[in-house]
Amino acid sequence: MTATPTTTILLRALAAGMLLVATALIGLPSTAAHAAGQYQVRMSGYAFTPRALTITAGSTVTWTNQDTAPHDVKSTSGPHSLHSPMLDKGGSWSHTFTSPGTYRYLCTVHPDMTGQLIVKAAAAPSPSAAPSHTHEHEPTARHQHAERSAAAPPATPRSSTRPPSPSAASPTPSAASSAPAQAQAATDTQPAATAAPLQPLLLLTGAVAGVAVLCLLLVGSRSAAARRTEGSEDV
Repeated sequence: MTATPTTTILLRALAAGMLLVATALIGLPSTAAHAAGQYQVRMSGYAFTPRALTITAGSTVTWTNQDTAPHDVKSTSGPHSLHSPMLDKGGSWSHTFTSPGTYRYLCTVHPDMTGQLIVKAAAAPSPSAAPSHTHEHEPTARHQHAERSAAAPPATPRSSTRPPSPSAASPTPSAASSAPAQAQAATDTQPAATAAPLQPLLLLTGAVAGVAVLCLLLVGSRSAAARRTEGSEDV
């Protein structure tokens, strides 16, 4: 079937839209990661905006002067002192805070301009991420147990007509079935965690494909109607 000019235009528009959506999805994580830990404070109207700010240790704050008058940043209290150079209109100054605590500051030219920064400690790593040292002591304990067994005199065997207990000879059903159940649970959880980030992309791709199919069907029906009209006119 020969593609009409309208069909070609629609196909090109759909391809361009899908390219734009893919570019936006690829660039979104990098933009979010770049903005993390970056804060802005404006010097405007002879005031710091925002006047109070709460951040996490390791974050960077940038002060930008938007007034015609010069301003600076000088701490009045806090874990350590701050003092920026004098900033003219459009000038900026950045500082990275590593010590948790409360910082109060002002502009030395305009003492009524005051601000406050609360720096919280960074979140500690989860216990699951810490390396386990349990297995480091196992060889020593086993070695000591082997040395005691070698040094101890052999025990005199005693005859017994009593049969061994069935419970001691075979593991319990619950203990034997718990290991496969745990392995199956770990196997079922891993694909779900891997597939979760793909769900928005799959939904978006399906929506775009659906729109493309509808557009093609609409163009095909119009082309068929036009051909029928032309045939009836020829008759």
